[in-house]
Amino acid sequence: MEKYPAPAAETDITPAASELEALCAAVHPAVGRAGEELEKRYYERLAEEALGPKWTGGRPPEDTQALLDGVQEELEHLHQASRALAQSYQSVVGLEDELSARVRDVRKSRDRKWYVLNPPANAGIDLEERRTDHFAQGINMYKILLVCIVGSFAGVIIEMMWAYARYGVIESRRGLVYGPFNLLYGAGAVVLTLTLYKYRNKGRIWSFLGGFIVGSVLEYACSWGQEMLLGSRSWDYSNIPLNLNGRICFTYSVFWGILGIVWIKDLYPRMAKWILKIPSKAGKPLTWALTAFMIVNVIVSCVAVARWASRREGEAPAGPFWEFVDRRFPNERMERIFANMSFGDEG
Repeated sequence: MEKYPAPAAETDITPAASELEALCAAVHPAVGRAGEELEKRYYERLAEEALGPKWTGGRPPEDTQALLDGVQEELEHLHQASRALAQSYQSVVGLEDELSARVRDVRKSRDRKWYVLNPPANAGIDLEERRTDHFAQGINMYKILLVCIVGSFAGVIIEMMWAYARYGVIESRRGLVYGPFNLLYGAGAVVLTLTLYKYRNKGRIWSFLGGFIVGSVLEYACSWGQEMLLGSRSWDYSNIPLNLNGRICFTYSVFWGILGIVWIKDLYPRMAKWILKIPSKAGKPLTWALTAFMIVNVIVSCVAVARWASRREGEAPAGPFWEFVDRRFPNERMERIFANMSFGDEG
């Protein structure tokens, strides 16, 4: 393979942050000079006023009022200066955080190990999507739909592997009747992507906080919605400390935070890299076909679960359609598919 010569080192280029460094370095001496001037102008005069006679009628004399007005003006300037410094500090910290995160991601992506495939850098994914004008560029509709579908599949596989490693059994973790899909994971992947996408090139703390908050809210909403609509619950954390109505708990919220880091720094760029391999001409119809399948899958699953709940209450089928549902999705099949589902009538 032909190798291109490396560009000559440009030692005369001034670092982009050098001007900023010089300005910040001048701030501390300026603050010291301002403090000395404030002490000279006001500190002793204010102390003398504190030792003076009481004000007549609670109102200061004219010269004292002028002193107080001058102090108030200085306070307003100091307040504005402190706000500007705080905003500048946050901006500088953000610049440092993003640049260091980009360098760390590049090093991680290029430091390949024989025993593990490192994820690509998010910055590299962004650049490649722009250069190829890919159909699933950024976080457009096609990217979100594919993330949901792939996340629904990958989440089930990972949870089944985890259950096997922990309990030594292979148990269904599916959330839909057709295929190893669980929309909770797909929705989680979408929400995490939408929430954390702007932090993909920043430090891990933002990814953790976003995953912690968003994952907890999503898990609580899904549990509540399932119970309100279907009268069932797929998980219950009531026996775990620091839980909220058995729907979420601190332990799993921390897991959501860790997942936020793993997702946006590791899993998402891997997924985005594979999506980049899909040609734009075939990618759009493929995405719509998979989406149509998932919509049908969701509708059939809701009908099957609702009829399952009705059978548990002893309700007979109301017509040929529900008889077909009973034959197609009997209790034994539903129990295999939704191994962890519980209903409100269970203790």
